[in-house]
Amino acid sequence: MKMIYMGTPDFAVGPLTALIEAGHQVAAVITQPDKPKGRGKSMQMTPVKEAALSHNIAVYQPRSVKDPDFMETLRGIEADVIVVAAFGQLLPKEILHMPRFGCLNIHASLLPCYRGAAPIQWAVIDGREKTGVTIMQMDEGLDTGDMLLIKEVPLSPDETGGSLFDKLSEAGSALIVEALKALEGSGLTPVPQTGESCYAPILTKAMGKIDWNQSAVTIERLIRGLNPWPSAYSRLNGKTLKLWAARPSGEDASPCLPGQIVRVNRREFGVKTGDGILYITELQPEGKKRMDADAFLRGYPLEEGMRFED
Repeated sequence: MKMIYMGTPDFAVGPLTALIEAGHQVAAVITQPDKPKGRGKSMQMTPVKEAALSHNIAVYQPRSVKDPDFMETLRGIEADVIVVAAFGQLLPKEILHMPRFGCLNIHASLLPCYRGAAPIQWAVIDGREKTGVTIMQMDEGLDTGDMLLIKEVPLSPDETGGSLFDKLSEAGSALIVEALKALEGSGLTPVPQTGESCYAPILTKAMGKIDWNQSAVTIERLIRGLNPWPSAYSRLNGKTLKLWAARPSGEDASPCLPGQIVRVNRREFGVKTGDGILYITELQPEGKKRMDADAFLRGYPLEEGMRFED
């Protein structure tokens, strides 16, 4: 099938590769413009652009897909379908109806739950036992189109945003190939989204600031959901500590205050929360590399009674 592929981050690389390996003709790849990155602010290609160029596929990077000249370029490709995976721009009606089979989106949740920019991380933060991938026929709304195929993916107890990202990219890669095979054959039956929807807003660095008044379970989910980006953090003795792994406990530490260190041993240390104790097992001091709590405690001795800043 002749197609146009739209995607930007690592999540979208797997499906692109799967479509190429399945024998589809990817006539063009559309991705977000390159951005400056790092201290030197050198221009960084998107992961999808790098993948496309490695396969000698034409790449377009419009600042807006609504640009008339760009839409005329798309129209001239005469694609059978447009496949979208974490592209980063809403598509106008003119593009949605341009190909014969329309535009299919690889969405990393079980719709209608987790419409929006960060469905993977919010599934972890909210403590979901399962999520999945939905192949959706796109319409003009935000992830509101009819569903074509769904695949459920369970979350492990130690699931992070990063590990779930990889699982769902792999699942989406297989599912979009299956969807296109069905479209070329007997077709697929669109199923309207029903039931309660929820929104997965974009992640920000400010989200990572830990509120120790929340429960140990809630904070531990936040730590996993924001791993590897933007990461959860707190401040102790005027320094920022990024927290990468922890384990919640229902132990009572009254009358200590939330944020107060109440347990210290050679392997980990426990912090009083609004409900229970959170034992920190992996962290990163300001300006240092990630390390296990035992390595941290050898170089940064902590004492019970010390307290993280509000």
